[in-house]
Amino acid sequence: MPGTAAGKPTALRDTQKSTQSARSFMSRKIWLPKLLYALLPYFYFASGLVAFLATIYISDWFWVLPHYLLFSAACIHFGVIVYRRRNRNEA
Repeated sequence: MPGTAAGKPTALRDTQKSTQSARSFMSRKIWLPKLLYALLPYFYFASGLVAFLATIYISDWFWVLPHYLLFSAACIHFGVIVYRRRNRNEA
């Protein structure tokens, strides 16, 4: 039986409850309005493009540039993935 830092034994089911509640929170399905659901890949594209164009205006903050570029690449990648998965069966 695992113990705590205080030396008191803890029941395994207590630790299982905490991991199950975190797991159920992460795997919980969410509902989006139909308009937001339809616009999600375009939002990813737009935010990626804006972040990429923002790097043009940053001249002094060199530590920010890699973060903007990484964010823009991730957003464009997510936009492509979401768009392709939704339109996979239409062709």
